[in-house]
Amino acid sequence: RAADAGAIEAIVAAMQAHPQVAGVQQQGCAALRNVCSGNDDAGVARKQRAADAGAIEAIVAAMQAHPEVEAVQKQGCAALGNVCCGID
Repeated sequence: RAADAGAIEAIVAAMQAHPQVAGVQQQGCAALRNVCSGNDDAGVARKQRAADAGAIEAIVAAMQAHPEVEAVQKQGCAALGNVCCGID
């Protein structure tokens, strides 16, 4: 339901609007990690929607902007793991 409500796009927009706020980046990565979980058809669709919305670039930018913030790095890696993971 969250993805259908526009959550993915809203998360990416918040991350893009506040690139220097580590807390926004950490929570944005965590939210993307959660919403992009699952390998069923719906999960794959959410991952594609996130990629199309610029989530991968937003996550990488967050990790690059906050290299010393462990929580951003941890959530960023987990989010990339979910967004980029597939069964094809």
